[in-house]
Amino acid sequence: MNKKITVIPGDGIGPEVIRSAIKVLDCIAAKFNHEFTYQYAKLGGVAIDEEGTPLPQRTIDLCKDSDGVLLGAVGGPKWDTLPGSLRPEKGLLGIRKALQLYANLRPVKAHKSLLDASTLKKEVVEGVDLLIVRELTGGLYFGQPQERRHEADGEAVVDTLYYKKSEIERIVKQAFELARLRNKKVTSVDKANVLESSRLWREVAVEVAGNYPDIELEHMLVDNAAMQLIRNPKQFDVVVTENMFGDILSDEASMLTGSLGMLPSASIGGDGPGLYEPIHGSAPDIAGKNIANPLATILSVAMMLRFSFHWIEEADAIEEAVTNVLEAGYRTGDIAEKGETILNTDEMTEKVLENIHLAITN
Repeated sequence: MNKKITVIPGDGIGPEVIRSAIKVLDCIAAKFNHEFTYQYAKLGGVAIDEEGTPLPQRTIDLCKDSDGVLLGAVGGPKWDTLPGSLRPEKGLLGIRKALQLYANLRPVKAHKSLLDASTLKKEVVEGVDLLIVRELTGGLYFGQPQERRHEADGEAVVDTLYYKKSEIERIVKQAFELARLRNKKVTSVDKANVLESSRLWREVAVEVAGNYPDIELEHMLVDNAAMQLIRNPKQFDVVVTENMFGDILSDEASMLTGSLGMLPSASIGGDGPGLYEPIHGSAPDIAGKNIANPLATILSVAMMLRFSFHWIEEADAIEEAVTNVLEAGYRTGDIAEKGETILNTDEMTEKVLENIHLAITN
């Protein structure tokens, strides 16, 4: 089966981890009799430098004309002084909007072999397996007006938190559908004691829950949720929340595993392709050194196979290979403990490829 993938290497370590991901895709193609066609596009800082915009129209066109989009990383301090409309992150927000990707999925699973890498106690993180479902195209990041103002008594600023009921319904429904495939519990996170938008969010969550009698629904205020993620993360199964809350909570939850370099993400929704990317940043301080952890990007490939292509066996093969590599004691620098052997990006990728070959052969 042939699939067309738009590849966006991006900035910093993006091109390095993307090369690892392509090797894994090629391995899967060879082993499972698939064929991948790659088309490359620019987004973020590199697009600003070469084309004067963080999101060229050609990138949008290529993404729409594909079965899936694989992104490396975006941004870096080089572009921090640019106006807001020209920041690399605007390109990321723009492509999500252009592809109507309203749901961001961030799985957080604590690998047994990496429990010591977390800053939390082993007994707190052992067994953690949760999924954060973040609304991605509404809320404060997109609401209008969004501007600075000069008023009589000085400078002021406004950001608008705007949601339609239909936007809330579709993301909450997505969370319930995913919970049916997991442990049948949804935690809806809001700030209903203060925000009118959150009060509507909570009302909609209750309405949607009526169609899912097999799923447990609980409500949690965002400040309490932030505390509970550290205090007792094992209580969560699927967490669904609005854009800004999800942005913050998902980064907090990522540290349960000990490294941002271990966590993939998927942005899905609408009728077009999904976008898959590691949640770590562009890490310009280590770019070009061949020491970046490629596992989050490799696991993002597994999510693409699972959610966009519905190839469960192929996705399982990648995820099992990553688990086996970690259990064998192989580490990149970001997840290594004192005395452990550290592999570079290419070496870690080769270990994953070896395990995919071995698992399929057996």
